[in-house]
Amino acid sequence: MKLSPNQIRDLEVSIADRIYLQVGKWNLYLGDAGLAKELAIECQAHLEQGGDIAARKALEAVQVELGGGSSRLPLARLIPPSQIFDLEEILAPYSR
Repeated sequence: MKLSPNQIRDLEVSIADRIYLQVGKWNLYLGDAGLAKELAIECQAHLEQGGDIAARKALEAVQVELGGGSSRLPLARLIPPSQIFDLEEILAPYSR
């Protein structure tokens, strides 16, 4: 499913303000981490499969650099389970 540039921007804003990665007791929102746009674009690539599948595939595809780029982890490994459900909820209107 192809979203318009405005829809992608709206999706990015929703993700930036609501979804965070968690390290220890720290929550870092994806907008602050600079990952919201990349995740929005990746989600769009899988929307035809439904919001739940799009969320999970996108979170696995987006790689987060750690330690100045010395290692990388999929965003899915840094997101608490409740945030995955929140992302699915954000994607629901776009996948209908």
